[in-house]
Amino acid sequence: MTNPGSRSERKERTRQALLDGTLELLDDRSFVSVSLREVTRAVGIVPTAFYRHFDSMEHLGVNLVEMSTRALRQILREARRNNNPTIKDFLTIIAREVREHEREFRFITQERYGGVAEIRRAIATELRLFSRELAAELARVPAMRDWDYDDIEWVADLSVTAILAIIDALLNADPRNPAEARDALKRGENQLRVIALGVSQWNLAR
Repeated sequence: MTNPGSRSERKERTRQALLDGTLELLDDRSFVSVSLREVTRAVGIVPTAFYRHFDSMEHLGVNLVEMSTRALRQILREARRNNNPTIKDFLTIIAREVREHEREFRFITQERYGGVAEIRRAIATELRLFSRELAAELARVPAMRDWDYDDIEWVADLSVTAILAIIDALLNADPRNPAEARDALKRGENQLRVIALGVSQWNLAR
């Protein structure tokens, strides 16, 4: 007989199932349109059991933000493993992570300007943290070692905006037409190259 695990393990599995089940419901809908009853029905628990895991649907949504932005941070972790990656290498990492974590990325891009204020604020906070993490990486780049940190931060902010645009374009590309994904990556490459060119010329222009 299979050991079902401890009570805390079962609780954690149910909590994760609620998060994953909600992401599945969001494949073609916004978070604000999903009800607590739909989420619990998808997982197979009674509605009152939901409150053993989350205080409210908004609380669940904020936890979804935290879970989903781990996929975003994975992009930087993968880039670190690839010492001194080129822009093409970086785009390959983005494309792979989007394929592997499509629902998480779709949730971030869809709910970034969505109808739930708590989720919008949580995404904004996580994106600021991601931008700071990227800034820390950029500060190690030889071309930026003598830059003021404030300047490095705005480059990071600009880069995050470009990364999110690339992710959004990949998510919206028709899977039946591979050329759309290729075009999205090419546009992204051009955007990142313009940022890199600006970095190389910035100190000369000041």
